[in-house]
Amino acid sequence: MITTSAISTIREHVKTWRSKGETVAFVPTMGNLHQGHITLVNEAKKRADHVVVSIFVNPMQFSANEDLEGYPRTLAQDSEKLMLAGTELLFTPTPEIIYPKGLAQQTYIEVPEIGDELCGASRPGHFRGVATIVAKLFNIVQPDIALFGRKDFQQLMIIKTMVEDLSMPIDVIGVETIREQSGLAMSSRNGYLTIEEKHSAATLKQALDSIVNAIQRGEATQQAITTAKKLLITAGFTPDYLEVRNANTLRQVTAADSELVVIGAAYLGKARLIDNVSFSRHSS
Repeated sequence: MITTSAISTIREHVKTWRSKGETVAFVPTMGNLHQGHITLVNEAKKRADHVVVSIFVNPMQFSANEDLEGYPRTLAQDSEKLMLAGTELLFTPTPEIIYPKGLAQQTYIEVPEIGDELCGASRPGHFRGVATIVAKLFNIVQPDIALFGRKDFQQLMIIKTMVEDLSMPIDVIGVETIREQSGLAMSSRNGYLTIEEKHSAATLKQALDSIVNAIQRGEATQQAITTAKKLLITAGFTPDYLEVRNANTLRQVTAADSELVVIGAAYLGKARLIDNVSFSRHSS
């Protein structure tokens, strides 16, 4: 595996592959890798001739009250995992390489509407940072396909929208959430949980499932959400939001919508956990 922080080195390798008519898959990450990330790499290997992974803790997507400096950085362990998984090229730029003029002078990208809701409402400016860094990485790597976990469902929708709106020739693929035995979605932020909190954390998935089951039984959506919030509070969570949205657009649900997603975020101790469950609502 070749590891580089140089944009020119990434472009040289991709240009060589392209000259042979070979395809490139890309997995952008912020490091502190877990099995969910490795699953993305494994899926990338099935779909393209070459796999590029980036590790970059993106300062643009952290707000002033979020702990950028405290975000876990585990490059040595991450590199070993990626090498074992068969990654060929690892891009590890610094903020100075990505944002040479500083954040205040950096051109940015915003995806309207869906970027301002849900996690976007709780973390203003977060998805501006996500869209900007992903667009920049796409321009550096120029992949045929890019893979993202469906755990970050809103992020996935925002990136798909950006790619479509800006006519980027990249196929964005969402890969199913990898879960721990308890049902808890794997996340780098799970490292913030205490042992006791880890035992309670799977309640978020249980709460989302309870909403799905209630709606499929014909119960009113708001009643199902209210019950699920009580379940979370009892387990020690502070709910941020629980909502049911159109699974294809993330817009508010209409009576005609059948493909839905229940999406939620909640605080447990120092961690802010997110999760989602897609499901079909059969019209009566």
